[in-house]
Amino acid sequence: MRTDDRIATNLRTLMILEVLGKNNKAMTATEINASLGLPKQTVHRLCATLEKENFLARQGNSKKYLPARRLRDLGAGLLYSSRDHIIRRQILKTVAEQVKETVNFAVPEDNGMSYVDRVETDWAFRIQLPIGTNVPFHCTASGKCFLSSLNKRERNGILSSLKLEALTEKTHVTIEALMQELNQIKKQGYALDREEFMEGMIAIAVPIKDKEDRFIGALAFHGPTQRISIENAIARKEILLTASQKLREHLF
Repeated sequence: MRTDDRIATNLRTLMILEVLGKNNKAMTATEINASLGLPKQTVHRLCATLEKENFLARQGNSKKYLPARRLRDLGAGLLYSSRDHIIRRQILKTVAEQVKETVNFAVPEDNGMSYVDRVETDWAFRIQLPIGTNVPFHCTASGKCFLSSLNKRERNGILSSLKLEALTEKTHVTIEALMQELNQIKKQGYALDREEFMEGMIAIAVPIKDKEDRFIGALAFHGPTQRISIENAIARKEILLTASQKLREHLF
């Protein structure tokens, strides 16, 4: 095989990932190829290879593909190491200085929300959830923020597969109760964690969206109930919303 043939194959793989990354839905190999015009067998073969290597994953038992762990890790790594990370970090630091609590940037993963960046509070008494921590969707502010961003079909699909484990006595353990709150979150534009994930901890989160209005991640701050009440968390929501808009403008 000539060198230029190998490059062409590599570029085809990247083109497949690019098409999938620009869409906000799962796609079949045929749908991916609609905008590429590559040989059908080639696209199916490359998609199968990407799935085998955990860059792509099937949506349930369908033939549609979604980004998998390795592709998300790649994207997060590129964002972290680029100038965009510097901008994001400065915005998070500004928020932390204003709210005087730990600020998180979390993105959805297969098994919950993953903290990809955070700025710690200066308080000696703080709740530590380091970068790389994964937290559940159903009982965290960032997780509920993500769930509320989904359309009805997507939301029902995820909720039907979630184990609504009671981590505290305030955790939602029924789909009906969780769905009711998600509808409210969608209307109000922010989500709360009322000691649902951890006793003694309150959090508030807002969505971060790109220019196509797609959910990218959640911006949140949390702290112990000794310092934060639900009321003063809500009172500071505009700080998060302003920062979320800045992230949208500068990163996307």
